[in-house]
Amino acid sequence: MSKKNMDKLTIFALGGVGEIGKNMYVVQYANDIVVIDSGLKFPEEEMLGIDIVIPDISYLLEHRDKVRGILLTHGHEDHIGGLPYVLKNLNVPVYGTKLTLGLVESKLKEANLLGETKRILIKADSVIPLGCMTASFFRTNHSIPDSVGVCLETPEGVVVHTGDFKFDQTPVNEQYADLHRMGEIGHKGVLALLSDSTNAERPGFTGSERSVGKELEEVFRRAKQRVVVATFASNVHRIQQVIEAALVTGRKLTVVGRSMVNVVTIATELGYLYIPDGMLIEPEEVNKLPADRVVILSTGSQGEPMSALTRMARSTHRKVDILPGDTVVIAATPIPGNEKYVGRTVDELFRLGANVIYGPGSISGVHVSGHGSQEELKLMLNFMRPKYFIPIHGEYRMLRQHALLAESVGVEKENIFIIDNGDTVEIQNGTARKGSKVQAGNVLIDGLGVGDVGNIVLRDRKLLSQDGILVVVVTLSKQEGKILSGPDIISRGFVYVRESEGLLDEANRIVSSTLNKLMSENVNEWASLKTHVKDALGRFLYEQTKRRPMILPIIMEV
Repeated sequence: MSKKNMDKLTIFALGGVGEIGKNMYVVQYANDIVVIDSGLKFPEEEMLGIDIVIPDISYLLEHRDKVRGILLTHGHEDHIGGLPYVLKNLNVPVYGTKLTLGLVESKLKEANLLGETKRILIKADSVIPLGCMTASFFRTNHSIPDSVGVCLETPEGVVVHTGDFKFDQTPVNEQYADLHRMGEIGHKGVLALLSDSTNAERPGFTGSERSVGKELEEVFRRAKQRVVVATFASNVHRIQQVIEAALVTGRKLTVVGRSMVNVVTIATELGYLYIPDGMLIEPEEVNKLPADRVVILSTGSQGEPMSALTRMARSTHRKVDILPGDTVVIAATPIPGNEKYVGRTVDELFRLGANVIYGPGSISGVHVSGHGSQEELKLMLNFMRPKYFIPIHGEYRMLRQHALLAESVGVEKENIFIIDNGDTVEIQNGTARKGSKVQAGNVLIDGLGVGDVGNIVLRDRKLLSQDGILVVVVTLSKQEGKILSGPDIISRGFVYVRESEGLLDEANRIVSSTLNKLMSENVNEWASLKTHVKDALGRFLYEQTKRRPMILPIIMEV
């Protein structure tokens, strides 16, 4: 039997299917593994205290000698944000376009990994050998320049990963999607297509980014005072259009928010942003200029608590205040789950007397998506004509809708695989099937801790946030078998002590009687004593208050 018959092609995701963010896809053939993207996602509401979430890369660490490199499709956080954490444990080459690598290098510098990470610049026409596989690329449109799709030639056939994409016929930077190259790849034959599903529920076509520029210019002309524009820091096309609208309307520009300053600096240095001489001013100079001659470009389009726009809305920003009559433009649609934060920020801005322009792009005109809608997804499917189709990037309902679109353009239903993170699709001798599952999931980052906060810690945090904590301190005599001091009960976040003395006195009595009873029965194991105290006290407190605080007995023996 030939080697080709024995080996199989395996495709799976460690993040990015059935969810928004932390994109990471793996293609493996025999002893060669290629990783596409390494993103992060921001925590869900119940992930108390968590800063970011990255994919679980246990599988890659177990097979580290087979990993040939990480290919990056573009420079958004949900595709490159996990790299500093991944590269600390998995030092492999990273391939990306000029702007993508510029943004990555900034992250690696912060993590002290710049010197030890091999970074390889790719262009849309690059061809990269990766073991028994070969990677080539095709230019796409997205809300950040230098976005590419990936074409992996494997011994089983061609695997295409679209990255995030839309078809913009009038792109701001005149970097058109390479339709000819896509058609060429499809004509040669595509074994499996992995395609962006973010807007699979949205009919029609996604609008051109250029339409936003015209609307911004109108907003700037109508505004009687300062204009604040909040958008994603990485949306370089949008930033360029803010600059152009400011130029046409005779306004100076200042940039606030760490990530915005960082992206503007990198994109300008690399030639992806053009800011006319004399236009850029420091935030401290804003109040020295007439109000109708200033534009403030800011982070905070998602209502993030520590972002520049949110601090302005709360009047806690050190350098910029929102004044009555200012115009605030939120040029982004809330990511699912962030609607509440954005709504709160909008409310606070209105309270300060600002005129706020927000809402979906179809209403406000100041935002269009960077992802293709249904007709564009069908167009990609028709370009590639894949034998097998795997919808990626998006929550389950989006993947399901994308699968229906694939069926509508002729992909066989049994050849469509809707997978979860960790599910594998195995292709051998041209035939695909679901394979065995690999380890996948969330690694939670809290401060400097990577993966040291798990479900139990989150459960404890939730309990503490809901009902508080009671600490019970008791000192026992080992020889005499009696209580020497205590019990002392310390309450935090449970009841207001001064108004609940009777409740805590009774709790004291229950702890004492429980311990005395146990010691009279010669029960002196700490674990048993603590368990009985927690059970007795927990029952009493629930009967009295219908709350279940965390009870932490501290028993000392002398």
